[in-house]
Amino acid sequence: MSANSSDAAVARGWRLWLVLILLLLVAGGITARMLFLYIEEQEFLQTQGDARTLRTIQVPAHRGIITDRNGEPLAVSAPVATIWADPKLTDLQHDSLSKLAVLLKTNKKQLTAKLAENRSRRFMYLQRQVTPELAEKVRALRVPGIHVDREYKRYYPAAEVTTHLVGFTNLDGKGQEGLELSYEDWLKSEAGKQLVMKDRLGRTIKHIREVQPAQHGNDIQLSIDLRLQYLAYRELKAAVQSHKADGGSLVMLDAATGEVLAMVNQPSYNPNDPRQRISTALRNRALTDTFEPGSTVKPMTVAAALMSGKYTPETMVDTSPGYMRVKRKTIRDHRNYGEIDVSTIITKSSNVGVTKLSFSLPEGSVRNLYHNLGLGQATGIGFPGESTGYLPYLNERQKVERATLSYGYGLSVTPLQLAQSYLALANDGVVNPVSLIKQDEPGKAVRVMPAQVAVDVREMMETVISVKGTGRRAAVPGYRVAGKTGTVHKVGNAGYLDDQYISTFAGIAPVSNPRLVTVVMIDNPKGQEYYGGEVAAPVFSRAVGGALRLMNIPPDNLPEADKQIAKR
Repeated sequence: MSANSSDAAVARGWRLWLVLILLLLVAGGITARMLFLYIEEQEFLQTQGDARTLRTIQVPAHRGIITDRNGEPLAVSAPVATIWADPKLTDLQHDSLSKLAVLLKTNKKQLTAKLAENRSRRFMYLQRQVTPELAEKVRALRVPGIHVDREYKRYYPAAEVTTHLVGFTNLDGKGQEGLELSYEDWLKSEAGKQLVMKDRLGRTIKHIREVQPAQHGNDIQLSIDLRLQYLAYRELKAAVQSHKADGGSLVMLDAATGEVLAMVNQPSYNPNDPRQRISTALRNRALTDTFEPGSTVKPMTVAAALMSGKYTPETMVDTSPGYMRVKRKTIRDHRNYGEIDVSTIITKSSNVGVTKLSFSLPEGSVRNLYHNLGLGQATGIGFPGESTGYLPYLNERQKVERATLSYGYGLSVTPLQLAQSYLALANDGVVNPVSLIKQDEPGKAVRVMPAQVAVDVREMMETVISVKGTGRRAAVPGYRVAGKTGTVHKVGNAGYLDDQYISTFAGIAPVSNPRLVTVVMIDNPKGQEYYGGEVAAPVFSRAVGGALRLMNIPPDNLPEADKQIAKR
């Protein structure tokens, strides 16, 4: 072998070793880098890997819709968006951060400081329930770590007109007041789940499959007629304002079914504006506030007398000399009515007359009828915070309490309870359970008095609206109306207040074929007028008159000339 060949072989061997050493160095470098990344950059690599892997995201579902009896929406869920940040991944030097701050109605310095303070967190709300238009503008900025999710916001089209019934939800869509609260389990929704693929900026690039379908809430159709609700709200608000009253309530029931057609209160608030949700305006006074009903329960005392068989509407009762002593209490009428029949006791609202009727009946007769009519007990309507009221048990020796109970003192009721009690008088002695939910069929009715007794008392109550009665301002042109006024002193810490009153009117229309039962209660009217016949009766007239026309209920008290025209 020549020297040249030997040198060439050595050179080739040296080059092979060099290549092998280089390969080993490259492999070692790669291995070292892998070990470095695994040990030192594990969190970074995991984050980047997660950003490119499959994710399970929530699919929002809307809460059930609340409508009136005609399908008009009272509470709906409108699509909105939530803007949130992952502070740990947010690029605080991004060029579009200033634009984002403007969209969020803040400045870049405040926004950056807020994100920097929460750098260790992975989730932070920036703004909730924004419009889809704003959300799209934020999404278009493509700021790393800033995300937009879809959700729903509760909206109340009728605002303060129906708020005491419907209530409202919190930001998370959970019922807080009213029917939103009591029917939470029925209305609530359950978000679905979907498997998606996202890019490193958190944007969804591909929908893989549905893991769990979204469950939308169930709808509720109320018995309320929004037309009548608006009418009642307008009339009640006008009366409370004109008399500078502390508040008021109006309840209107379907006489045949017991369904609530309208229920309004003052003061009220707009549920779409959280700033208006002050404690004094939140409660549904028609269901939560109790008061002594006063003379509005005198028809029930008279009904108990007729049911005893001792009396007829024509039976004479001596109320002379216009007052009577019961132990140490003097019971008075406005004047000496002398000897009057039972019907006139209602017409003139005689305290002496109903007291004598009550004393002539077996012990507990009046109280038992009150109870059977639903006074002093919850209606079972399913509304949160409903008051039960108070109806005392009285013995034979409690003469004063028995006397005052006969004309509406010593017990307490809600406006809805009082309206429910009048259903028996309107429906020929039968009471249907009251309901805020539209009924396909009336609930199970209970007879509490003979039909003829109810008819007789209803006709007696019609005289209250005559020129001789205390409730003539409740008259509705073209319709026969039956009702009863009530005026009671409010109760303070030291007893009854001399200068504060509750003014009420409870009535039925039209008398020939009762369709509506309505109770109006005005709390502490100021000024010279404070009697129920002066304050509450006119509200009844306007609200019920408008409702009868809206419902196309034919008049039953037209003059003869108008009747002849109607026949043609």
